[in-house]
Amino acid sequence: MTKIINEQLEVIDLFSGCGGLALGFQNEGMNIKSGMELDGSAANTASYNLHWKHGVDNEHLCGDVTLANGNDFANYNKPIVIGGPPCQAYSMAGRAKLNSLGEERHVFKDSRGALFQDFLRIALELNARAVVMENVPESVNYNGINIPETVCEILTENGYNAIWTVLNSADFGVPQIRERVFVIAIKKEMGNIEHLPEPTHKRPDHNFRTMNEGRFASFSQTKYFTFPLPAKESLPKWITVKDAISDLPILFPVSTSVYKLHNQELTLPYQSPPQSDYQELMRSGVRIDGVSGNGFRNTKRDFKIFEQMAANDNYRDAHDIAMKMLAKECIKKKIKAKTHPNQYEVLKKSIVPPYSINKFLTKWKKLDPHKPSHTLVAHLGTDTYSHIHPWEPRGISVREAARLQSFPDDFYFNCSMTEAFKQIGNAVPPLLSKAVATALRKNLGEN
Repeated sequence: MTKIINEQLEVIDLFSGCGGLALGFQNEGMNIKSGMELDGSAANTASYNLHWKHGVDNEHLCGDVTLANGNDFANYNKPIVIGGPPCQAYSMAGRAKLNSLGEERHVFKDSRGALFQDFLRIALELNARAVVMENVPESVNYNGINIPETVCEILTENGYNAIWTVLNSADFGVPQIRERVFVIAIKKEMGNIEHLPEPTHKRPDHNFRTMNEGRFASFSQTKYFTFPLPAKESLPKWITVKDAISDLPILFPVSTSVYKLHNQELTLPYQSPPQSDYQELMRSGVRIDGVSGNGFRNTKRDFKIFEQMAANDNYRDAHDIAMKMLAKECIKKKIKAKTHPNQYEVLKKSIVPPYSINKFLTKWKKLDPHKPSHTLVAHLGTDTYSHIHPWEPRGISVREAARLQSFPDDFYFNCSMTEAFKQIGNAVPPLLSKAVATALRKNLGEN
């Protein structure tokens, strides 16, 4: 999928994660020179896939961007600086987690909320010809501060043309509804921002609106916000979950199947030839009839619940299913809650998940095969209840998560299953990134 590298467009990738943002730029033919990521496992994944497997003696450094400076990335010709400063301080899930940990971990005391400043500091030290920063939509209101608007102001004061916008991954061929803020900036003497990322797919329902699309009117009151381009009517419809994963190996067909923990490097054969253009694209770099990353979690108690869940069912539905299963087992074993309280509690614990239907409602969801996935998040590293497989009674596998993020099948996660899920959930979808890189190239006057 990678084009011939144009040596003039060198890229430095900060807060890189496993390299999703950089991969899109690489696939647009740009030269990923280096990067930096605090998580050693993610830095290793990025280094392998972006450099080493191509025989390139570069690497993504494992380091703290707050302690770095331009000298760590010296000898580059006005590089493009890209990155996604950690979003935990901005995201709704991250804010809730931090606030629950006490006053000293309150969201507005989280140092990660200011990491964009270090990102900009290094970009300016490198005299970057262009800057691309990605983050969550919640960053538009961090303690009353609009982070992307602030970033654009700083860049403008330092000689850049800058805008920010909100892009939905599904519009760019990713089988996932995932909205993210992008800041795009170019040195004034090097180009104007006349081109925005062009959608490759259209929504099947013209009346469907995401939460953030409903906020575009208020965003437009800011100086630097730019509306994303609408999808052309002639485009194909959004990629669905079925379009994305139906050719991947069958791993656990029924709830009574024997669980196997597949090693991350183990290659299993595809269950069929490509069934869609998307599958063809994901398999284009694979030279054998098989794919790695087939690990999934052994949630033994819940396999039977998953099996009875319907598409789009959430935890309340799962809890109802479990309670009905418990009732049947009580009748079968002649156990009653009032007369056999201890036995009843033991049986209940073995069947019914112990979570509140009020607090845990959205943490479980079964994928709809006929729609794009909902947003993948880093919490996949803890469990995969948020993305239950649409026709097998289990959580999604590492490779299935990667497919939903548009990582190609030759992108290897040479790490633990937990680390791989976290890296994928944190990543920028490469197909979305490529659309941003294509627009940036046009704005820089490159063909």
